[in-house]
Parts: sequence; C-alpha cells; structure tokens
Amino acid sequence: MTTHHHSDSSELSAEAMNEYVSVRIGDQLFGAPVDQIREVFAPQSVTHVPLAPDEVAGLLNLRGRIVTAIDARRRLGLTPREKTETGMALGVERGNEIFGLIVDSVGEVLRRPRAELEPVPAHVDARWRSMVKGVHRLEKELLAVLDVSAVIGTAARKNEAA
Repeated sequence: MTTHHHSDSSELSAEAMNEYVSVRIGDQLFGAPVDQIREVFAPQSVTHVPLAPDEVAGLLNLRGRIVTAIDARRRLGLTPREKTETGMALGVERGNEIFGLIVDSVGEVLRRPRAELEPVPAHVDARWRSMVKGVHRLEKELLAVLDVSAVIGTAARKNEAA
C-alpha cells in the first residue's frame, strides 16, 4: 500500500519557492522571475533607432515580430558592453508588445525560498533600488531580484505614448 502524504508538502514547498532565471549584468548576479520571462534568445542584428533613449539598444526581429531591445547595462547605469559582446536576451511580454531585455549572460534557473527574500539594502544606488525587488543571499554572492516591469518600464511607457 502506498501513501501520498509527501505530495502535499511538496506542493506547499513549491508555493513557498521563487524561481528565477539567473542572469549576469556587469559583475552582478540578477534573478528574473521565471513567470515573467517568455523565452531566452540570442539577439540577432539589432537595428539602431535614431533619437531613441540610451537604454533602447534598438529593434530586432524575433520570429517575425518586431521587438524593442532594452540594454539592461545602460538601464542600470553600467558601462556599455564591448561591440563584440552580443550578450543574451530575455523575451518579456507587456500588453501586446514583446521586449528583449539584453543581459551579459544567462545561467540556470534558481529556486529560492520566498521567505528568504530580503529588502534591497538602503545604501544601494537609487536607480538600482527602483529596479530590484529584493535580494537572496547565496553561498558566494547576492542574487538581486529584478523588477522586470521597472527595468523595461520607461521604454514600455514611451512606446505606448507613441
């Protein structure tokens, strides 16, 4: 006779966990909530848009859809990546638009207990504080949890206004 008592606790623990796609932007490890990421892709030929804000890397074609590419480094006030470094992109849907959030690299999916999410430290730069929901302590570094809506926010609002 088999019992299924453990399934209840695993469902509970799944609800108590946050899942993040781990990404590097500059030297910092960030986590983008899995449920906000539509896909991960290597951006191909980003077309520069004249007069666009600095954080808009340009437009790209993603399987027939025109996607606004947002440079996460510029958005966070970091030095731009070298022209030879293409990076990776997280496909994020907002309304009926898709954005490609360009990051330096994409790692694995990390699961962290929801209860271990700590507030963003007060001394962190205000720009970062506005785009980070909190931090998780990992063994060797902090995982800063991205507020994906805030990171693509200004570009999304400008596109909606256009």
